[in-house]
Amino acid sequence: MMTREIYMHRCLELAKLGLGHTAPNPIVGAVLVREERIIGEGYHSYYGAAHAEVNCLHSVGDDDRRWITDSTLYVSLEPCAHFGKTPPCADLIIEKKIPRVVIACRDPFKEVNGRGIEKLRAAGVDLEIGMLEKEAMDTNRRFFTFHQQHRPYIILKWAESANRKIANQDFSRVHISNEITNRLIHKWRGEEASILVGTRTALHDNPMLTVRTVPGKNPIRLVVDMQLRLPESLHLFDQKTRTIVFNSIRHVDGEALSYYQITRDVSAVHQIVHALYQLNIQSVIVEGGAQLLQSFIDEDLWDEARIITNDSIFIRDGIAAPDLAGGQLITSEAIFSDHIRYYRNQ
Repeated sequence: MMTREIYMHRCLELAKLGLGHTAPNPIVGAVLVREERIIGEGYHSYYGAAHAEVNCLHSVGDDDRRWITDSTLYVSLEPCAHFGKTPPCADLIIEKKIPRVVIACRDPFKEVNGRGIEKLRAAGVDLEIGMLEKEAMDTNRRFFTFHQQHRPYIILKWAESANRKIANQDFSRVHISNEITNRLIHKWRGEEASILVGTRTALHDNPMLTVRTVPGKNPIRLVVDMQLRLPESLHLFDQKTRTIVFNSIRHVDGEALSYYQITRDVSAVHQIVHALYQLNIQSVIVEGGAQLLQSFIDEDLWDEARIITNDSIFIRDGIAAPDLAGGQLITSEAIFSDHIRYYRNQ
């Protein structure tokens, strides 16, 4: 590995610390280097807070501030050039007279999309663009998918028995994944903007769909209930976390509980995906049930699949797990009796 690439890898590590907290902004990390020594680093920690470049410069110690004008700034995404929640980072870089900037990839957001690079270049900043570009785009895959494909990043997740069943035949719940895996699932929830379940899962499992076993923010809860037959006594209607009900009957905007009307004439999953884009929701993790998950697979509307298999559990005459057509196995891990496989839709 090139020495300089180490600094960009550090930017990507820092960026990931903001995962689940910055949307609709991207996750970004920045490192300031002078003579192969890091003198400052930072990341975008949550939406509305200072950007990575700002935090990086603020972290520089008093003894090193004199070296800012003789340093190289590494940043995992093109510095912004527009006024949003915070002032443009490109202006700050110019103001601080940083002579060299290494950028992993361009920002696809229409308000940036090369404007930050143009502003820095016009100010005489020495630029290098494209270091670890593929890795940086993958780190921000939710953000890039949203702005380039005009839809949220879609993750499918389910747990299945050794004989590929996800529930009993009467839809009653079976605890398939172990306690340690469940903590990981809650971590996953906290990393995404929203979480989606179907009517039967909501009715039979009565899930909270919140983050409880690990620190993290709750995703927006989404449920498909076309005929509005779910009882309001379910956890989903406790109004403790923002919840959206996709249905065919009414459209009501509420602060904690909203109803989003879709039709039966067009694919429900396509309408839901379009609605999430319109609502500026950049990612969704689909947790079930089997019919809803299979609909996303059949419509080829998915980016990742995370499948948990417990090799010690067999369910007689149960509900069959979804059939994942295509997809490339990226990696796998074992957590005691649970085997987790991670797929990408290629």
